[in-house]
Amino acid sequence: MKRWQFWVGVFISLVLIWYSLRGLNIKELADVLAHANYWWLVPGVAVYFVAVWARAWRWHYLLKPLKPIQTNQLFPTVCIGYFGNNILPARAGELLRAAVLKKDEEIAISASLATIIIERVFDGVVMLGFVFINLSELARLTQSSGFIGDIRTLALIGTGIFLGALAVFLGLAMYPERSLALVEQIVQRLIPEKFAVKILGLADRFLGGLASLRSPRTIFMVFVISVVIWLLETAKYWFVMHAFPFEVSFFALMLMNGIVNLATTIPSAPGYVGTFDAPGIAVLQAYAVPKTIAAAYTLALHAALWAPVTLVGGYYMLRKGIRWSEEIERAKAEV
Repeated sequence: MKRWQFWVGVFISLVLIWYSLRGLNIKELADVLAHANYWWLVPGVAVYFVAVWARAWRWHYLLKPLKPIQTNQLFPTVCIGYFGNNILPARAGELLRAAVLKKDEEIAISASLATIIIERVFDGVVMLGFVFINLSELARLTQSSGFIGDIRTLALIGTGIFLGALAVFLGLAMYPERSLALVEQIVQRLIPEKFAVKILGLADRFLGGLASLRSPRTIFMVFVISVVIWLLETAKYWFVMHAFPFEVSFFALMLMNGIVNLATTIPSAPGYVGTFDAPGIAVLQAYAVPKTIAAAYTLALHAALWAPVTLVGGYYMLRKGIRWSEEIERAKAEV
């Protein structure tokens, strides 16, 4: 709570929430929310948990060179990671997930963090793919809707970053000995000797976590599962849409999903407050959805994405007897 990064995130969230809700009639917004057909959230939440299970399945492939773990064993840990991301700042749920895996399966935290970073890279590639599929439509929308920023340029820059990161990780995975030797040279030149041994140990374990990228089959499976994950999540957007009086195409919701999740990489308060809502409302307004309805839908969708998996993650934490503060501190100490 005392770290300046936390307060910067809170400030960004407050600004974005103010920006996205300014000019709205709160009474009208409450009326739209009151008359929504929330039964549509039931299939939406169900399909979302299928996507969470698919994340555990993907992680199973990435962890296989370190230790074969069944998907159903990883599902609770993935939910605990969501719990951490949704209530703690700076995506601390990823560190919590690695700490829980270390406790359950004795896999080094630095190695499991490598697999989690790979997940984020593949997620970024798929999200940008969703944006690129709709680039021609987006170009038309930005000319008439006042949508902020040149998304085409940002998409190109983002693609370069994510594909570049993927290429670096592939290179590190394919040539682990050379990579470790290069790290050793850099550490010996720049790092004091008392820290060098620990850093080299971390680097060795981290490179071990990239071992899954040496298998073309694993890379293919991870990419395919990543696409399935985000299509399932878009299906949740589609189900929740039916609770409100508007309709856009599935491709429009893919675009919204891509932009919203790329925006959540911006620092924010826990739970992606503001960074999820502002771009979501803006995309729907670009499709001529009235702002009150767009805001009601986006806020309800955000709550439906946040609450169920957070509750399930909290349940698994209680069941395992995990205290997140202690686990994160242990993880920090190892890293």
